[in-house]
Amino acid sequence: MGKSRPGKGDFIVVGFALFAVFFGAGNLIFPPYLGLECGTKWFPALAFFVLADAGLAILTVLAMVRIGTDKCILGRLPRRAAYLCLDIVMAIVGPALCIPRTCATTFEMGVHVLFPGVSSWVFGLLFFLLVALLTIRPGKVVDIVGKYLTPMLLLTIAVLCVKGVLSPIGSISEAQAGVNALKEGFLNGYQTMDVLGALAITIVIMKTVQDKGYEDKKSQMKLIGKAGIVAAAALFLVYGGLAYLGATASNLGLGEIGHADLVVLVTELLLKKFGVVLLALIVFFACLTTAVGLVSSAASYFAGRFKDRVSYTTLVLIICVLSKLISNLGISAMIRLAGPLLSVLYPLLLTQIFLSFFSEKIRKSSVFLGAALGAVIPMLLDVGYGFGLPFAFVTRLPLYDLGFVWVFPAVIGGMIGALIPGKTEAAPQLIGPAQMAEQKAV
Repeated sequence: MGKSRPGKGDFIVVGFALFAVFFGAGNLIFPPYLGLECGTKWFPALAFFVLADAGLAILTVLAMVRIGTDKCILGRLPRRAAYLCLDIVMAIVGPALCIPRTCATTFEMGVHVLFPGVSSWVFGLLFFLLVALLTIRPGKVVDIVGKYLTPMLLLTIAVLCVKGVLSPIGSISEAQAGVNALKEGFLNGYQTMDVLGALAITIVIMKTVQDKGYEDKKSQMKLIGKAGIVAAAALFLVYGGLAYLGATASNLGLGEIGHADLVVLVTELLLKKFGVVLLALIVFFACLTTAVGLVSSAASYFAGRFKDRVSYTTLVLIICVLSKLISNLGISAMIRLAGPLLSVLYPLLLTQIFLSFFSEKIRKSSVFLGAALGAVIPMLLDVGYGFGLPFAFVTRLPLYDLGFVWVFPAVIGGMIGALIPGKTEAAPQLIGPAQMAEQKAV
């Protein structure tokens, strides 16, 4: 089939494609909880959440289009450091967090609610047996389920939000003690991990763009920029409705309720038992298809890293076993585990994404390394302080309260890197995770 010609409505089509990629059933759990925590400040918290989620993910896609999807966004860092970061990213997107979260979300939002007697260990075993089967021997069921479930999930959310606006669960209280709405919004946006996902799926988006007849970088950037606005607006509406629902539950005295439990509770209060059953079914199939896609991508990537010394099928089974074990920690534990890791990893990635827009003018790779170190060091200190180490001075650094304590040190680190004597050639570019996965996919 030949390529299409560019059309006026292409940005809308690509925009909804981006929306479908970034919106997943697992992301449902964050906006309501954000609304619950932030109460009357739910809207500014939402704005920072969408900025950290959709905004940074779209920026990542644009950065990768600009440097070329056959290259790695970390390619100007020292080779070993860059590959280590890539391995960490793919481990997080794969068996360390994202894949286990699909199982845990399904269990906590559906199986545990409808069948309280079922063990998480038993369900996890059955879930990942099915994932492994569909990944190794994929069939049309994955495509069919994926095609119809996102619209059904969105329809269910729309009904929830309309009912929640017309008949609020309760009044909205003040933000919980010690909660900074803007910082919480940004940190919760990190937890969606859509920036990490963007590193792996940009090549898929670019194939869609190229098939529509956009060949040069300038037209591709322009199209994706417009499409990004469409995707961000759609995500803002969906997440906004969910955050508002969470805020209306802030006066119910729910205590230490879990993320998934809150979504189930809100659904039951608004749509009764039928709503809970419908949500459970949709989340199960949506998470199943997400897990299949992530297992396939992770196995393909690591098969490339191991130079096929470990087969794709073996890696699928290993990833499923690891994911099954980690899924039993539960959503709340995984979120706590992910927090410190993402708070360090995200600033490092963001410095490289931002600098990539100027990579042709920045000839010294030491600038990229200096900015990365400048971003990582204060975040490591912050994480250490959170674990009780004597690094309280980090709280007095600029922008700490907003979660951007790394920005000024990153700028300073980049400036120091520019002053370091040395060669001015650009470092060799590394192949990106999406390309490695694509080359090794079976």
